[in-house]
Amino acid sequence: MPRLPLILFAAGLSALLALAACSPTFNWREVRPENTRLSLLLPCKPDKAQKIVPFGGKPTPLSMLGCDAGGVTFAVAVVDLDKLDKPGGALSAASAATVLAQWQSVTLANMKAGAVQVSPLSLPGAAIAQPPVLVKAQGQRTDGTAVNGQAAYFAHGSQVFQVVMYAASVPPEVAETFSPA
Repeated sequence: MPRLPLILFAAGLSALLALAACSPTFNWREVRPENTRLSLLLPCKPDKAQKIVPFGGKPTPLSMLGCDAGGVTFAVAVVDLDKLDKPGGALSAASAATVLAQWQSVTLANMKAGAVQVSPLSLPGAAIAQPPVLVKAQGQRTDGTAVNGQAAYFAHGSQVFQVVMYAASVPPEVAETFSPA
């Protein structure tokens, strides 16, 4: 799959984020998660983390970049399905869809989501077999305080992604960044 459409989407997303939240609070910078073709802007210097999660019924390495700025948590996470120790090689497209659905479900359960809205997301370069979606939800943080979350879920090649933001109140300018183009 060509790299250009995914980079163009990321550049457009980055430009919208920068325009939507120009302030000293947001110090936008381009980040590229390791071993991916994804490029996007985060409003602060991201921390890196890696952990093992049980996606697809197997222990799976998940890599994440994230930071907090202006009361909003921003993160991008990636799982490379080719890294799974599966007989016969990489997971099928159906398995990737299952992993993405499981990821959404776990995220919503962790935030004790009440109201959930799922809509299609236009994302050039993303896998057609697993159409990108935008998930908006209201729930609770682990300390019981209210939180709103917005997450985009998509696949590119053997990689599945979650790009998410959490805040007590998601600023409308930033929220529009995740709207379908």
